[in-house]
Amino acid sequence: MLNFSNPLIMGVLNVTPDSFSDGGSYYRGQRLDVRLAVQRAEEMVLEGAAVIDIGGESTRPGAVAVSLQEELDRVIPVIEAVQGIPAVVSVDTSTPEVMLAAVSAGAAMINDVRALDRPGALAAASSCIEKGVYVCVMHMQGEPGSMQTAPVYEDVVTDVCKFLEGRIEACTAAGIPLDRVIVDPGFGFGKTLAHNLQLLAGLEAFSALDVPVLVGLSRKSMIGRLLGDAEADRVIPSVTLAMQAVLKGANIVRVHDVAETAAALAMVNAVNQAGNS
Repeated sequence: MLNFSNPLIMGVLNVTPDSFSDGGSYYRGQRLDVRLAVQRAEEMVLEGAAVIDIGGESTRPGAVAVSLQEELDRVIPVIEAVQGIPAVVSVDTSTPEVMLAAVSAGAAMINDVRALDRPGALAAASSCIEKGVYVCVMHMQGEPGSMQTAPVYEDVVTDVCKFLEGRIEACTAAGIPLDRVIVDPGFGFGKTLAHNLQLLAGLEAFSALDVPVLVGLSRKSMIGRLLGDAEADRVIPSVTLAMQAVLKGANIVRVHDVAETAAALAMVNAVNQAGNS
């Protein structure tokens, strides 16, 4: 169970060779080293992560899809190996077969950037509900290979809210309880820099959906664009954006830099608690 009385940290664990920030971090040569991935998961929990999000397919702009077997070979051994850590284990996937295998291996959250829109994904997620899993549906305009090619919105906040409202309705119609649904506006997924900034500025609007909101802004390219330096250190800006999201109502922040985010979040929580006392 996740306690949303205070904002939570989701630690990123991409067991891929090509994810935009930590791709290849857990490989020795061409082979995934499960021990390295487990070590990082344990480290993030000690640093303050309540959720560990394990992904086996890169969804960075221009990413190429991987085969079902390759994705399974990447994520399942890691999910099995991290059982017992004091955190919710999430699988970052859009593939129904991976969802089912991951939950059977011990995952307690399905985090889908395609919002359960692939054939069979909604039914797969629904079939896992008896095990108490959470389901996170994210907004993405287009597909990873083309999503950054001239994305257009009438109003990005309104359009994304409407899309997520529709996916919440699809989830509940499929038998997924509302208290197990989480939404993600999808920063950087089919959005320009201006769209991302408008989305963050209007993040409070998503509270009307009456489900927890997950935000992922960590180390994204928008930081380099804002700073005018593609190679700039993105840790401090990432933490700043995460706290901005928290102040605007985010319930979960998905980050690479857990320790730094946890320290900043502790300060925000302390101020909030003092104001409420």
